[in-house]
Amino acid sequence: MASSTVPGRKHRFRGDRHLFSASDDTTMLNQLRATHAPDGRDIDVKPLLHIIEDIFYRAAPTIPGSTQGDQAHMDALDDKAFQAGYGELIELLAFTINKISNEIVCKCSGSGDAHTTTLSIFNMVSNYSWDAKVVLALAAFAVYYGDFWLIAQLYTVNSLAKSVAILKQLPEIMENPDSLKPKFEAIGNLIRAMVNVTNCIVEFKELPPQYITADTPVYESADALIPTAAYWIIRSTLACASQIAGLISMSNEYISSTTEAWELSSLAHKVSSIYEHLRKQLDLCYQQIDEKKHIEAYQLLIRTFETPHLDNMKILRLLIYSKDDQLPLWDGSGNKIVCLLFTPLLLSVVALTKFYFTQKIEKFMIKVSIDVLRRRNVLLLITDLDFSHEELSILDQMYQESRQHPARVESQYEVVWLPVVDRSSPWDDKKQKQFEALQSMMPWYTVYHPSLIDPAVLRYIKEVWHFSKKPMLVVLDPQGRVTNPNALYMMWIWGALAFPFTRTREEALWAEEKWRLDLLADAIEPMIFQWIKDQKYICLYGGEDLEWIQKFTAKLHDTAKAAQIPLEMLYVGKSNLKEKIRKINDAITAQGFSQVLPDVTLVWYFWVRLESMWHSKVQQGKTVQDDPIMQEIVTMMSFDAGDQGWALISKGATEMTKAKGETIMICLNNFDIWKEDVPEKGFVQAIIDYLQMNQTPHHCNRLILPGTTGSVPDKVVCAECGRAMEKFIMYRCCTD
Repeated sequence: MASSTVPGRKHRFRGDRHLFSASDDTTMLNQLRATHAPDGRDIDVKPLLHIIEDIFYRAAPTIPGSTQGDQAHMDALDDKAFQAGYGELIELLAFTINKISNEIVCKCSGSGDAHTTTLSIFNMVSNYSWDAKVVLALAAFAVYYGDFWLIAQLYTVNSLAKSVAILKQLPEIMENPDSLKPKFEAIGNLIRAMVNVTNCIVEFKELPPQYITADTPVYESADALIPTAAYWIIRSTLACASQIAGLISMSNEYISSTTEAWELSSLAHKVSSIYEHLRKQLDLCYQQIDEKKHIEAYQLLIRTFETPHLDNMKILRLLIYSKDDQLPLWDGSGNKIVCLLFTPLLLSVVALTKFYFTQKIEKFMIKVSIDVLRRRNVLLLITDLDFSHEELSILDQMYQESRQHPARVESQYEVVWLPVVDRSSPWDDKKQKQFEALQSMMPWYTVYHPSLIDPAVLRYIKEVWHFSKKPMLVVLDPQGRVTNPNALYMMWIWGALAFPFTRTREEALWAEEKWRLDLLADAIEPMIFQWIKDQKYICLYGGEDLEWIQKFTAKLHDTAKAAQIPLEMLYVGKSNLKEKIRKINDAITAQGFSQVLPDVTLVWYFWVRLESMWHSKVQQGKTVQDDPIMQEIVTMMSFDAGDQGWALISKGATEMTKAKGETIMICLNNFDIWKEDVPEKGFVQAIIDYLQMNQTPHHCNRLILPGTTGSVPDKVVCAECGRAMEKFIMYRCCTD
């Protein structure tokens, strides 16, 4: 080896060490644009780029101390590169690639000016678009780079490669891995930067023109940077090729030099800076595109819901993202709970709840097409991931009961769960597990994943259907029309008997109702129906003051005994006090005060039904002044909102009286005053007359209006005195 060859190779391209200070960007861009004369050919260069990436990753240095490309990444590239049908493309571009490759080899073999050579390559690809220019030049360098590493990797195991390597003195080079490491790392860093920028340029070319136009400022900014990016990518390929050429037939003295590694690092910094800026502009372009797509999708939803259809498929495919090759729904009918018996409505809510959270659930869900919902009545269950266990268990029980007789009219509907997830926070393992846990408990259809619900659909759900936090049940008829924006209230009140859950059906059901005990306490305790049938006096009472409960239950039992009436008492607790009510239940049961609901889920259901009745009546425009049932509902809700206990005493289903805890205790303590009226008027009527004769002129009722899914009335009057109540805003969660 002649050492005299070293200096020429060391300065193979003049000016590289001063590439930042010596280059005049304006002059360079003018020269570059002078070479740009595209002929309008539109070439998809992505398959070629996949092959280029594959070469770069597989050509990672195999010398000791170096790191191979990630195997999973290489396998993925392999799939992209060799399944892309690139044959015709390579045949079309092979001549140009070889021509550029020869130019690179020729210029790297002797001294020359990097800028002039770069412009020469641009002249070779003048008829191509900017993305094609870059990919063609990168492909030419990949051939040269891959050829070098192919020999370097095979020379120890392949005789032909060994002979070629000896002629190129590669074994001598590979015997000095520590000296080569800075150079190889610098080349690798620059190649990664070049590939990143190239991918950005290709992405930019593929931006959909219907969503972002050339006169958009962010588009103009990115477009103006593309020629500069293309220039420095091609110039960087020459610098890398020069370094590879410099390794061939070099002496150890030259190999130990780190100057060229520094020059490559400077170029890598330049190209990486271009990438960061281009990536930022590209992300801004995507943001504008997403915004326009979002507006377009939202407006399409509005128009589609306003347009009549033959069936519900178009609506459902907009609500649940569905491609031809994708099954977007889970069929939850395979979710089985071992040994669960479907008894009449809510009789086994306790067992159901316990099985949900203490027993293993057998999950046999399968993915299905959205076509299973074609021309069906569809109830869209809309919740977030904090869907309460009480609501889910009771809704499940109602659904399962309706499925016991498939031929009945009230069974002719399907439920689909649409989870509303906050897209502003990342989807993590915790959310995934929370989603899967809820999904595994649902026997109806659910979306396969929340990501299948487009952001425009989430916006529509929130802005048009007014979803906030509380669950909703939006009803679509077989043609996809919304017949009820929220039928959950009807479901809580009447269950599947409310089918088809329309406003007309709601009005018809209310027309048949009057205020009665079995409307108030429907199915929360099956014995109530037997007590009514046996003509027993029934007392429902609530509150959270255990001392008052002890005094009241004892006093009422004594009064009933004195009045010689059969009495049954049932404690229905207080809303939003799960743990405290459980403790009170235990105390009542232990001391034998009265009957209690066997699970706090039923306590919750008792009060949510009252809230649902209030919502339903408000939606119909009913008020305390013009609707007797509304008056009774508001009174019961004010009892629950108050600090003291309360009691409702009835005989049969319709003869009822009620009062706050202090008032009813005064009445019972004064039994001697009105006991003579009991034989003639009856126990309930005697209490009613006493309370009317002894009303206190001053009182204060509190009312907490439930929910946020509808508008809160501007005026609410007291159910007792008819005066307008003062308006406050209360935020409340579980107060345990």
